[in-house]
Amino acid sequence: MARTGSALVIAVTLAALNARAQSVTMQADRATAGIEDTFRLDIVVTNAPDGSVLHQPELKNFEVLGRSESTQMQFNLSNGQQRITQVRKLSLTLRANKTGALQIPPASLSTGSDTLKSDPVNINVVKGRLQPERQAPPQQQGRPFGFPPGFPFGDMDEPDDTPTAEDLAGPDLVVPRSDSDLFLRMSLDKNEAYVGEQVMLTIHLYSRVDLSSVDAVTMPKLDGFLSKDFKSPTQLSSTQRVINGIPYREFLLRQRALFPLKPGSVTIEGAESDITTGNILYAGRRVHRVGNELKLTVKNLPPGPATTLVGRWRMSREISHSDIALGEPLQVKLLLEGRGNLDSVTVPPINAPASFKTFDPVLNDKQVNSKAYVGGTRTVEYTLVPQQTGTFVLPAVTLPYFDPESRKFEELRVDEINITVRPGAGGANVVTVPGKQDPTIDTPKNQLVAGGLKSLRHTAHFVGATAPLSSAPWFLPVALGPVLLSLLGAGFAFARGKLGAETDASRQSKAAKAARKQLAGAEKLMKTGSPNEYYGEITHALLGFMSAKLGEPVVGFTRDQLVAKLTSAGVQDAERTRITAVLDVCDEGRYAPGYGEASARKRVFDDAAKAMEGWR
Repeated sequence: MARTGSALVIAVTLAALNARAQSVTMQADRATAGIEDTFRLDIVVTNAPDGSVLHQPELKNFEVLGRSESTQMQFNLSNGQQRITQVRKLSLTLRANKTGALQIPPASLSTGSDTLKSDPVNINVVKGRLQPERQAPPQQQGRPFGFPPGFPFGDMDEPDDTPTAEDLAGPDLVVPRSDSDLFLRMSLDKNEAYVGEQVMLTIHLYSRVDLSSVDAVTMPKLDGFLSKDFKSPTQLSSTQRVINGIPYREFLLRQRALFPLKPGSVTIEGAESDITTGNILYAGRRVHRVGNELKLTVKNLPPGPATTLVGRWRMSREISHSDIALGEPLQVKLLLEGRGNLDSVTVPPINAPASFKTFDPVLNDKQVNSKAYVGGTRTVEYTLVPQQTGTFVLPAVTLPYFDPESRKFEELRVDEINITVRPGAGGANVVTVPGKQDPTIDTPKNQLVAGGLKSLRHTAHFVGATAPLSSAPWFLPVALGPVLLSLLGAGFAFARGKLGAETDASRQSKAAKAARKQLAGAEKLMKTGSPNEYYGEITHALLGFMSAKLGEPVVGFTRDQLVAKLTSAGVQDAERTRITAVLDVCDEGRYAPGYGEASARKRVFDDAAKAMEGWR
């Protein structure tokens, strides 16, 4: 009886449904769209009979980026009669392939005995991108079917408040014409930057399919930049993003902080990645994707102080004591901290008084990355030992830098410090030169052997007197031999000095040999060392060579200070340019990609050797 009743209800329902009028309507959510915009096309079928087939319009001028389908039913009682209305809605997310006045042909519904068609839809497509224009189709306004809120699959007739791609990803994020289900996108946090200013490069993967793994990510060539790794996730982790009304999963692949080295318009080629789709239920396939190109305009720093330090920085100085005894070591620390390219920071020298012996400084870096910036602290620690008593002044230290946020130059400064040196042990006012004995100090002249004095010799054996050695025939030649050899050596050295006076070529050859010895450590790292180790060793060798030639350390000198010192030493313009060029290439080679190849290392090695050999 229950089964008979259920069948009767179904039959009555179908009869009531078939008795209702059938219709097909089609409506777009906007009349005008940009060629980069997406829009929604809704096809609504009312009371479609069983076995009917809905035919989508031919969309040869449009690209289908997404689709969704829903069905709703309404039960109404009027004058004792039950009325059932079934609504089937197909929503398509479209994007035009060309501009102009385009028409979407009618959709049709085949019922077997008849074919119902909707009206065509006209869309005016213009260049560029327009602001989102959301409007409800006329047949949905005012709930024409009287559906209760949320029945039965949620309130589909309410306006879509989901943020658009412009809200979430910005206007530059565009879904490609092909591979729209899975694509790479690179972005920069700014389109213009100054030389030395940080620019953040981000690579995202957007997907509407399941992913198994990201097998490889090939970064673009970054010639003309210093590059520092900021984020390199090792596991796939996604967030939900909506781009032009289409839901995607967004994966962060790489993030790099770039520092441009020279002005001009720079093109960054697209990154590449190998990706395997699929999940644990089905095997996918391996695909290759190439990202978009980027353009960056790099501007020169405005006129101002000669500095390459860019970012936001502060400087401080610490000393262990301001009142010390003669010969007691004094620790002086210079600290530079902030955000920017820490590896390019050159801390100025402290210029200690001449009465202090200064040892080579110890440099220590601490890298710190904030939410969107790289930076850290560079500490340079000096050890000073006073050589005489008195009151001395540790000079003030200044360092200019350019702040790209305020677009002006700033100056860091630490004030001068007075240091008092008191007499040392014994009241000495000057440090004694090592190796010289004070004659006033009474020291023992005789030393007893262990156990006391030896006993006197109490036995003796006497023999006859022998002839003196001078009477032997061989004595005179042996005695005069060293003198003759010395005279011959002096004569040979004199003749060699006269006949083989040292020329410029011989001096360059000696300088070349000294340079090769300085570069021996770097030559060992040419094939096996990391770029940071190799180029750091080249820099150390070149700075050590210049320190030896100039007679004072040049570690910590800025480029301007180094050029001034070389000029005062009489180094020619060509040699100065060559030396600074090698140092610049070494700085770039330590932190920029593309300098790890054997040819690049060999070229820098030869240039460093020539720079040392060319010293005049």
